[in-house]
Amino acid sequence: MTAKQLKSFTREEVSTHNKDGDLVRLSIFIHLYFSPTAPLITQWIIVDSKVYDITRFKDLHPGGASVLLDEDVAGQDATEAFYGLHRHEIIAKPQYARLQIGFIEGEQSTLHGRIPGELSEVPYAEPTWLTNGYHSPYFNESHRTFQKVVRKFFDEVVVPDAAAREEDGKPPTKSVIEAMAKLNLHAMRMGPGKHLKGLELMGGIVKPEEFDYFHEMIITQELARTGKRGYGDGLMAGSVIGLPPVLNFGSDEIKKRVIPEVLSGQKPICLAISEAFAGSDVTGLKTTAKKTEDSKHWIINGTKKWITNGTFAHYFTVGCKTDNGFTVILVERGEGVETKAIKTSYSPTAGTAFITFDNVKVPVENTLGPEGGGIFVMLSNFNHERWVMICSSARSQRLIVEECLKWTTQRKAFGKPLHSQAIIRSKLAAMISRVESTQSWLENVTYQMNKMSYKQQATKLAGPIGILKMHATRSAQQTATDAVQIFGGRGITRTGMGEHIEHYHRTVPFDAILGGAEDVLGDLGVRQAIRGMPKDARL
Repeated sequence: MTAKQLKSFTREEVSTHNKDGDLVRLSIFIHLYFSPTAPLITQWIIVDSKVYDITRFKDLHPGGASVLLDEDVAGQDATEAFYGLHRHEIIAKPQYARLQIGFIEGEQSTLHGRIPGELSEVPYAEPTWLTNGYHSPYFNESHRTFQKVVRKFFDEVVVPDAAAREEDGKPPTKSVIEAMAKLNLHAMRMGPGKHLKGLELMGGIVKPEEFDYFHEMIITQELARTGKRGYGDGLMAGSVIGLPPVLNFGSDEIKKRVIPEVLSGQKPICLAISEAFAGSDVTGLKTTAKKTEDSKHWIINGTKKWITNGTFAHYFTVGCKTDNGFTVILVERGEGVETKAIKTSYSPTAGTAFITFDNVKVPVENTLGPEGGGIFVMLSNFNHERWVMICSSARSQRLIVEECLKWTTQRKAFGKPLHSQAIIRSKLAAMISRVESTQSWLENVTYQMNKMSYKQQATKLAGPIGILKMHATRSAQQTATDAVQIFGGRGITRTGMGEHIEHYHRTVPFDAILGGAEDVLGDLGVRQAIRGMPKDARL
């Protein structure tokens, strides 16, 4: 089958193809039944210097035929009208692209949506280290090369699957999980460490010993660009927070068996701490672990709630109350373990679960860290978990800034672009200041992580990361609210121009709760600061 030959037209030629619907239908009737050789009356439009024949399509138009019959559309340049109602990807779909019959002579198409793998040229759409002409003390050429490859992979492999799974609510497609595993992306999402030794990372463009937290930040932030919150959590986010305790506190035997299974994507793991009885207060947990008489096994009973990836996880990193205090134990799915899906305000793709442990027998060797030492195990894990959430939040906010800048430029109100209104510019200024301050603070904390041991991070960075997460999520919620106001009715519509805004506004509260509620984390940071106050400090 040969490709359709596109013809060259003048704007004057196109303007003659502007007849109303009844006349077009009459023309088709006459053409088909009475005079097949007679000239057919058609209706054309111009969008971005491309000519489209909408004669037969207009009655199938989801918005009705009347929009296309408007005197400012039929036979005219409908570019402004089109982009006032539709996202670019609509006209790029095959069923609509095939309506193109030609182009305007001497003109070039200049408009496009997001180009897979490419950086956005919209101001503030990228962090400054990726923006042409700007510099960074943190990111080097290795990070820049890494970012290009990671973005290309996510745009081509992950983004299409994210859109599909967000709609049907199914877990991320197995082929995507496997493609990530082949590049060792799952391993890299655990951060730098010994688990990367001997692995080929992203096709070999970065060596395991060179991989740092800035490389990991790139992965997390590129994933956030999918704009699909439920899918993002479903893409083994449970492993990101559930496996580190195994990496850092598991026995050699457990590491040898469990880590390859998880990082290959074959047996996901999740973190099971929160309960209906206790969320941020881990000391209030009611799930118990009692040793058998021979002290060789734990018998675990209790429930966990709001567990990300719980519905499809094979392993569970479980916080339990033991005779010696709070203890973390690795549990494998089996007899006595039951998971049920929890309906939330975002996609079931995330696999959010309610878990019941009914007399689950677990070897004592599955204890992660010392018995009764679970607070330290989880505190060190919480730092990385919250840092990952901050990375994602900062990038997600930037996506909303980009959407708003594009929309306020192309949307006309009172005959002028929406950004001509001072109140709109004020909202944009606040959005930009929030996302830039969050990213800058995040990069500073990330630099500290690169310079500190895991133990030092646990003692020095818990407070700063807690306050930064509070700042990030509060900023995100305000940005979501402002974005809805900018998009108006479109900002609360699940499809169309404001689909990303609606989705973000609906799902952004998750970040404020998961990993610790805002108020709890803010208080954690202040209490840590107070403990560090010098005794002789006076005004």
